[in-house]
Amino acid sequence: MSVLPNDSLKLQRPAESGPYRNDRSVEKTYIDKTYRWNRERYSRRRRTFDIWSFVLQLLASSWLNGKTWSYLGGKTPARAAARRRAQASWIRESILELGPTFIKVGQLFSTRADILPVEYVEELAKLQDKVPAFSYEQVEKIILQDSGKPVHELYRSFDPIPLAAASLGQVHKAQLHSDEEVVVKVQRPGLKQLFEIDLAILKSIAYYFQNNPPDWAQGIDWLGIYEECYKILYEEIDYLMEGQNADLFRRNFRAFNWARIPRVYWRYTFPRVLTLEYVPGIKISHYEALDAAGIDRKLMANRGAEAYLRQLLNDGFFHADPHPGNIAVSPEGELIFYDFGMMGRIKPITREKLMDTLFGIAQKDAERVMNSLTELGALAEVEDMGPVRRSIQYMLDNFMDRPFEDQSVDAIIDDLYEVAYGRPFRFPATFTFVMRAFSTLQSVGKGLDPEFNFMEVAKPFAMEIMTNGNSSEDNSLFGELSRQAVQVGSTALGLPRRIEDTLDKLERGDLRVRVRSTETDRLIRRLSSVNMGTNYTLLIGAFTLSATILLVNHYWWLALVVALAAALVAVALIRLLIRLDRFERMM
Repeated sequence: MSVLPNDSLKLQRPAESGPYRNDRSVEKTYIDKTYRWNRERYSRRRRTFDIWSFVLQLLASSWLNGKTWSYLGGKTPARAAARRRAQASWIRESILELGPTFIKVGQLFSTRADILPVEYVEELAKLQDKVPAFSYEQVEKIILQDSGKPVHELYRSFDPIPLAAASLGQVHKAQLHSDEEVVVKVQRPGLKQLFEIDLAILKSIAYYFQNNPPDWAQGIDWLGIYEECYKILYEEIDYLMEGQNADLFRRNFRAFNWARIPRVYWRYTFPRVLTLEYVPGIKISHYEALDAAGIDRKLMANRGAEAYLRQLLNDGFFHADPHPGNIAVSPEGELIFYDFGMMGRIKPITREKLMDTLFGIAQKDAERVMNSLTELGALAEVEDMGPVRRSIQYMLDNFMDRPFEDQSVDAIIDDLYEVAYGRPFRFPATFTFVMRAFSTLQSVGKGLDPEFNFMEVAKPFAMEIMTNGNSSEDNSLFGELSRQAVQVGSTALGLPRRIEDTLDKLERGDLRVRVRSTETDRLIRRLSSVNMGTNYTLLIGAFTLSATILLVNHYWWLALVVALAAALVAVALIRLLIRLDRFERMM
């Protein structure tokens, strides 16, 4: 699977009706705040200081969050979650301050529920990069450098005020000499230089985390994550690739007259300049405007879900960011799609493995689901897969007993994140983009039609796939016996290989047998606490004796410092005794 996430910039911002408004007050939106990175040339030394300051503050606050004594009134799950939410909000604001590279990296990490707690994932998913626009003189310079022609030779008219500005570029409305109206996306100046500086610093950070991982980052391939970010970020700034994505997406929907995708004008498209057909429409979340235009909102909700399911299940090429800003409705009732930089691909072999996962889910077979996820690379093998298998079985038992159409996409996603975090799940970015897209389409559909349920719309597609996948199987008793015979035969044939693998693990010392005794564990914890209490008592005695000697010899300040140390150890001893008392009651 591969995802090519792009700037959250909207290539065409649909007005509530008719064409875009050229309201020059829009300009104020982009000049309210300035950023240090918003320039053509960058200081490597300054960037290094800013980035490492952010990383060190993050490490310090994460370390503090793990310490019980840092919570007033004691650490509780609610207080820990509240602190994580506050920290996640600070991270999002800091990322905006650090600029385009980190906005993109933040958006990528918002897909890594296997690495970050759900509070961080949700906050990073909110990253919006409305930033100051760059000047029209810089726009003219970039177009001239890429095309070799001035703006007036390429376009009959070109609005100097951008329709929208984001971290990687901004969009202007224009008109070709053939009278066709277009929108022109122009890349931010100096972006490549900024990427080179930031990625070099990020590489050193990745090496640091790889060699000195904090407690929450154990077992993560940080260099692999860096290589993924490096590849995606440089693909981000190639507008020729985005144009190819738009063309492919347009071809996939050419047979559907209810879908509209803007055409790419290749004569006016270059590595840093993308020219697209101007296709105005009503934003899909402007419900009153849709009603005024006589649009069937229920039909639009179903078509939106159908369009996405066709992309995912039929084409293997899907829009990875179908939020309301990227979808509009024409007065004729056509769905209009914008912004083709964030696209996902699913290879045929991956789709087959996903099918195996789907069959395992339908059969409530946790072993089959676990094996297929391992083959997909979504699950890393560990020594003890028992807890992972039990987590998967819990998910299957929890959701499959309820009617399919009554299930909530958001609830399923939240539980998936909870199961994934802290276990060897390694969700590919595409998987999380699909889940997020499902959730977004569910909320958009609910706004259009209060009775809309994405799972209900998806059911016919899922049933069709299941039927096709099992078309050769018979549902009769003979068919069931045949399936059981095939399964037993497959298990028997695979048994020698499994025995050989087990013997190999024994020879290598990779196979371990662990025996746990609850009573023994409790006694060991109690003995450990008693030993710690003894140490505290000895420390208090030593500190008290030292303070007394210093006081007798008139070393007042040193005596006070040592006395304070004795008081702190005494507090720790009292807390330990309280815990021991609670432990005795539990016994």
